Amino acid sequence: MSGQLTHRSAVAPGYMPFDDMDTTVREFADSIELMTSPVPRSIEYLNAFQPHRFNEVILATSASPDRQSYLSKMASFENSHRADVYLGRDRYPVLISSFKRIDRVQNLVGHGNFNVISFDEMLNYGKRYSSVGEFTIQEREFLEELFVANARRYGFLGDKVITELTASIPKRDRKKVDQTGHFLYRGESEALYKKLRADLGDNIVLTSGIRSVVKQTHLFLAKTIASKGNLSKASRSLAPPGHSYHGVGDFDVGKVGFGRKNFTEEFATTKEFHMLVALGYVDIRYHRENMFGVRYEPWHIKVV
Repeated sequence: MSGQLTHRSAVAPGYMPFDDMDTTVREFADSIELMTSPVPRSIEYLNAFQPHRFNEVILATSASPDRQSYLSKMASFENSHRADVYLGRDRYPVLISSFKRIDRVQNLVGHGNFNVISFDEMLNYGKRYSSVGEFTIQEREFLEELFVANARRYGFLGDKVITELTASIPKRDRKKVDQTGHFLYRGESEALYKKLRADLGDNIVLTSGIRSVVKQTHLFLAKTIASKGNLSKASRSLAPPGHSYHGVGDFDVGKVGFGRKNFTEEFATTKEFHMLVALGYVDIRYHRENMFGVRYEPWHIKVV
């Protein structure tokens, strides 16, 4: 990698690089989803606090990371912290233009189909449709850099589960779930969702299924823009491209009619969540004080 993607210095107080951007708050709200971050292996988390790793991964705001400072940081995942990694300011224009062009692809193909399109398909839509416009060399290079970047520099410890930017999801391997706009992988994921629905009833619904590299990239770009270029802040609530287990089988569920609260701690107060726990669908590793580098996520269903 060229090393241009990130730098470690925090932006100056009061600096608002995106204030003159013509994308509306509503457009961001429609694009940003507070989704699942994958869980790293526990030994990697523990090693991250050893002295020889301090220059690689910074997880806390103090010079001597400890359990409490880590938990404090994860509890305030939407805040900025001293050690956060920011995108270089000279990359803001290509960040914004890349997001907008991908957003136009989503508007063209529809939100449901957008969940499963590949990188090559996205580029072809840009070439074929003037409403999207061809992706520039700068945009393609930026998206490639973002995908191959070492997310540990942001403080994100999850495994990279998709290693090819151009990975695709064959039609034969996926199933669109009626009345949700989402897809599931055929086989284990589809069977588990059907069993879950049979056990809990119609009040539980799929809120996020398969997310391709393109979908995850779109969400991560939106979150990065909303975070004023703070890649660390973005990665605390949304897995960087290639790191989401939604790309290989996991899915999210919520309570029918609960809306965006399905992606907040309020979901944990519902009868549906307590039934998920009682029936063994929610792994304890996602509890409020988990030590795996992810925020509290009571809605996530582990398949892989």
